[in-house]
Amino acid sequence: MSDNRILIERFYNDIWNRQDFAVADEILAADFRFRGSLGPEMAGVPAFIAYVKSVHAALEDYRCIIEELVSDCDRAAARMTFAGKHRAALFGVTATGRDVSWAGAAFFQIAQGRIASLWVLGDVDDLKRQIGTGAAAPF
Repeated sequence: MSDNRILIERFYNDIWNRQDFAVADEILAADFRFRGSLGPEMAGVPAFIAYVKSVHAALEDYRCIIEELVSDCDRAAARMTFAGKHRAALFGVTATGRDVSWAGAAFFQIAQGRIASLWVLGDVDDLKRQIGTGAAAPF
């Protein structure tokens, strides 16, 4: 298994799923840049950890499931499933208690053995439909 694959698996399994934030200091660059589907762009490990905490606050038992992962030299991409139980306000919708899941893709840049940046695209329209914000306009 390549070092990049190990980094990405630790990123999701340890930081996101287990909320072991000590791992963030081990595998993320100090100036880590992140753009998530549910929030704004941010830079730095502390801002990213705050984002992770906010997602877990809104979605109980939140988890990131790697469906497919490819990597090469200084880049990696993952096809993802994100899931949890809606337990607090999200997109202006109060807790519904519904189990939700949606598909996404994550694009990583690796530098000097650490994750330098990440851009996540998630099917936010599907998530919004599941929590009741209404269906998105058709294409």
